[in-house]
Amino acid sequence: MTNRHAVVVGAGIGGLTAAVALHRRGWHVTVCERAPEPPATGAGIGLAPNALRALDAVGIDVSRAIGGAVPAAMGVRRPDGRWLTRTGTADMAARYGMAPLAVPRRALTATLAAALPPSALRYGTEVTGVDGAEGRPTVRTAAGPDLSADLVVAADGIHSPLRRAHFPAHPGLHYIGETAWRTIVDAPDLRIPAMSETWGRGARFGVTPLVDGRYYLYATAVVPPETRFADPRTELRQRFGSWHDPIPALLERVGRLDAADVLRNDLYDLAAPLPYLHHGRIAWLGDAAHAMAPNLGQGGCQAIEDAVVLAHLLPAGEHGADGNGAGGDGAVVAALASYTAARRARTDAVRLRARRVGRLGVLRNPVVVAVRDLAVRATPARLALRGMDDLFNGFRLPA
Repeated sequence: MTNRHAVVVGAGIGGLTAAVALHRRGWHVTVCERAPEPPATGAGIGLAPNALRALDAVGIDVSRAIGGAVPAAMGVRRPDGRWLTRTGTADMAARYGMAPLAVPRRALTATLAAALPPSALRYGTEVTGVDGAEGRPTVRTAAGPDLSADLVVAADGIHSPLRRAHFPAHPGLHYIGETAWRTIVDAPDLRIPAMSETWGRGARFGVTPLVDGRYYLYATAVVPPETRFADPRTELRQRFGSWHDPIPALLERVGRLDAADVLRNDLYDLAAPLPYLHHGRIAWLGDAAHAMAPNLGQGGCQAIEDAVVLAHLLPAGEHGADGNGAGGDGAVVAALASYTAARRARTDAVRLRARRVGRLGVLRNPVVVAVRDLAVRATPARLALRGMDDLFNGFRLPA
């Protein structure tokens, strides 16, 4: 008896998590990634308690595998350095059973890839389409050969060609009004204990401690879409160089990097939810399914949840001849309907919440900004933390 075959399109965090979860359920897995090799550069990612629980459900202990920084506190500041709100991560660990971890994306994807058979990963393999999605799909690749599959996992990113092909009437992406810069710097001498996001007028700057004295930095600014900048290092220094310590010192380290090590992307989310997270034997997850603004730090976390729930609902890898549904394997078809039912409402609620939170960060009118800052300062930290319960305690494996 042969094992069911899943083709995962995309080797990002969501795609690799899905591949690992399916592999551990006995599926034969092939991951097709159009990039010729794993990325040499990258930024960081915060893994909230919900994502850590999901990874634990498939046997991935991130802190043991790659380490992870646990900052002493997390909060929001003003450009002059004054804290608007701050929460100790010990309080978070007490409330949620664990503290969030901050890790380099590159290290996380490498850990996930190492949990797969080497033959499962096919870099430099661009998927050009999927035929016969309602029967036994055939995955077409640019270089060939085509792949026959029992399941296709569309983890092909925010601009998902498979989403566009199979949901042609969907309005697509919505520009949220900001561009973002991201990078990682070495600065062990700075000893920054807290994870912070500083809110200015139409601009933000985030600092996240990583392991080994490194820091994940991100910044956003309100600009028209597709604005061009000559040098991201100079742009960051001009926009944020006068903000509170340790931002100037961190920007000095950014200036030592190659320009290519500073990633910049305009920020988009999905304009409307997909009507379903599956079509035939294709399942969408992560940014391909519900691209969201990064304001809650939940984009990657929700992709991890998607992947783990999807694998949990699917039948085990040994092929069953139940004779029901398309292609004679009704268990897979039924599982994908259950996946949509389990994930669509939660992910869309997070998408909308991230968009609403982002509106606070892009305010530019000085009077409105002052009111925003006063409101944030007036909110007790315990109430702000309680407001995260539905996110951090929201991961559940369906019955």
